[in-house]
Amino acid sequence: MELIKTIPKQMISFLLVTVFSLLIGLSQRLQHSQKQSPEHTFGTDRTFTFIGILGFILYIISPGNLFIFLSGGIILAAFMAINYFFNIQKYDDHGMTTIVIALITYCIGPLVMTQPYWLVMLVIVMVLILTEMKESFVQISQKFEKGEFLTLGKFLIIAGVILPIVPDEPIFRDLSLTPYRIWLAVVVVSSISYLSYLLKKFVFKKGSIIISGILGGLYSSTATTIVLARRIRLHPEAKNQYIAAIIFAVAMMYLRILALILIFSNEMFAHVYLWFILLFIASALAGIIILFHRNKNYADINPAEGPEKNPLEFKVALIFTTLYVAFSFITYFVLHKYGTTGLNGLSMISGLTDIDPFLINLFQGKFGVGMDIVAMVTMQAIISNNILKMVYACAFSGRKSWGYIIFGFLGVIVLNVVFMFLL
Repeated sequence: MELIKTIPKQMISFLLVTVFSLLIGLSQRLQHSQKQSPEHTFGTDRTFTFIGILGFILYIISPGNLFIFLSGGIILAAFMAINYFFNIQKYDDHGMTTIVIALITYCIGPLVMTQPYWLVMLVIVMVLILTEMKESFVQISQKFEKGEFLTLGKFLIIAGVILPIVPDEPIFRDLSLTPYRIWLAVVVVSSISYLSYLLKKFVFKKGSIIISGILGGLYSSTATTIVLARRIRLHPEAKNQYIAAIIFAVAMMYLRILALILIFSNEMFAHVYLWFILLFIASALAGIIILFHRNKNYADINPAEGPEKNPLEFKVALIFTTLYVAFSFITYFVLHKYGTTGLNGLSMISGLTDIDPFLINLFQGKFGVGMDIVAMVTMQAIISNNILKMVYACAFSGRKSWGYIIFGFLGVIVLNVVFMFLL
């Protein structure tokens, strides 16, 4: 270490600039060697190294006055503009990536001299990665359909534009219901749904029935149960796969609710996370047993799925917001009139609908209810919702599937009841 301290800082900076510029130049040589006409590029490894050294020299000549450095950058840009013009005329090459990377290389010297090394490393790594990922970006862009960026825009608006500006003042004096809390709930649920949508569309686009169940559980285990149960009648030979996928959707529901608890109540998360993880494992094991039981060809059946549903539709957000506000008033009324007894009954009723609005209200701690009571009420709502899903699955799938369905759901429900009394 003492030896390193004796090395002048400018020497270390110069060596870093040279190495980083050379790395970028080598990556450019690799990219250009893959082109059909690599001879019309303006330079690769040595050229980029010299560009980085040039930027370093022009910066240290007068670091307090950037006129010399900026003048060199303008001259360099002029030469590259002339090269770009002739590439268009002679080779019909309109790409500007190499030019932009050359300008970044020219700026490495000032970066090394003025910024932390981690930031310089981050810039170099991003340049190298983005250069190598050209073909990957082409493949990704081919997966996009019309309206995908509109969907992304909707998500960015609700999460990054509307949420920060809505007021956090109570709408009603006796109820800590604020526009910010309402919209925060919408953002959180939309984020989980949008993540499931992206995974299904871009990562597991041709995924199996099991993948559909797992990702559907992140979005809505109840809706996933209904959809998959109906398909059992169309593909009875894939009965095990569909029922297992339904149980996997239930397993993912536990992870989804646990994520909501972590977001809104760290104290409750520390209290219940172990029970939820055990319920997730038990549900997953039940799904695996159903998948493999007398089902040797489980991997060969992969019927086509329908189009992915946009999770950010205005109608979906409006329904969730309405339920969230409604459960805020109903929970407040029930607690003040009937106490915890009424809250227990309300939790069982909420399981017959979308339980997320009801649970998020409790997780946000708006009603002054103890953590143990919230945990028990959460388990009761989940039990009620699982019973509803079991009824749906039996009703839509056909009598021949009832055995597996009851086995899967009943095991999870019984374990859920046991854990509820152990909380």
